[in-house]
Amino acid sequence: MAHCRSKLFFLFYLSILLIANAAKSYYDILQVPKGASEEQIKRSYRKLALKYHPDKNQGNEDANKKFAEISNAYEVLSDSEKRSIYDRYGEEGLKQHAAGGGGGGGMDIQDIFKSFFGGGGGDQEEEERVAKGDDVIVDLDASLEDLYMGGTLKVWREKNILKPAPGKRRCNCRNEVYHRQIGPGMFQQMTEQVCEQCPNVKYEREGNFITVDIEKGMQDGQEVVFYEEGEPIIDGEAGDLKFRIRTAPHDRFRREGNNLHATATITLAQALVGFEKTITHLDDHLVNIGTKGITKPKEVRKFKVKGCHCILATRRVICM
Repeated sequence: MAHCRSKLFFLFYLSILLIANAAKSYYDILQVPKGASEEQIKRSYRKLALKYHPDKNQGNEDANKKFAEISNAYEVLSDSEKRSIYDRYGEEGLKQHAAGGGGGGGMDIQDIFKSFFGGGGGDQEEEERVAKGDDVIVDLDASLEDLYMGGTLKVWREKNILKPAPGKRRCNCRNEVYHRQIGPGMFQQMTEQVCEQCPNVKYEREGNFITVDIEKGMQDGQEVVFYEEGEPIIDGEAGDLKFRIRTAPHDRFRREGNNLHATATITLAQALVGFEKTITHLDDHLVNIGTKGITKPKEVRKFKVKGCHCILATRRVICM
């Protein structure tokens, strides 16, 4: 009996170890390496948070759970102190740190999302406005096959890149107010522009391929956005690169919303006595459009669940 109890205890203890070892690290959850930079972490969180946000996955408990995990991981890895504790001592170290009064009780996951993407900031301190370069908008033709099944497109992109240059330049300029005495007991308020000296920079043209993910069911006009891939600006943030999706013409189908239209030509005899005919769908499966009855000229027949996928999303898809 004692042997059985010890065996059961061993199995129970082993199962706990397996569950603990199977738990994903915060780096795995955000899909970044352990040595990831702050920018890499931000980019990955932005992409995953938009993908699994509850508004985009209503009724999907798995997606809601994933969103909570992503937000929790970002809260830790975006905080240098919490990240250092986590890297050294794991989640248990974070719990002890919070219990000891460090770091507070954590933010609500929606607050994390709002603070990152904006919104709900009536009680937040106004941040200093940062100059931003121009956005670049590109119309991108996607094939019906990619819009039906999903796919990727590689696009060659050339843009200006800031590079170091010889010399110094004036930067971080600001107006400072001072008072000058112009007579006994009389002062005049003056404004003077004060600047710092920064390393000089120049623009150089460079190009690279960008991979654009086409999701199933994307609509005409929907945008795929690459943050800070637009035109750069000195002492500011680069603009965004936006690919605006357009449905490319197709030799067999015409799309209207989520419906696909195809035209089939038959003989007079087939129209009177019926016919057997199939058409090849976008994913190469065959759809039987034959009939045993009479077919009228310009007759339209509907086949349910044979059109494009319906995508429940906003008109913007954010990418990194």
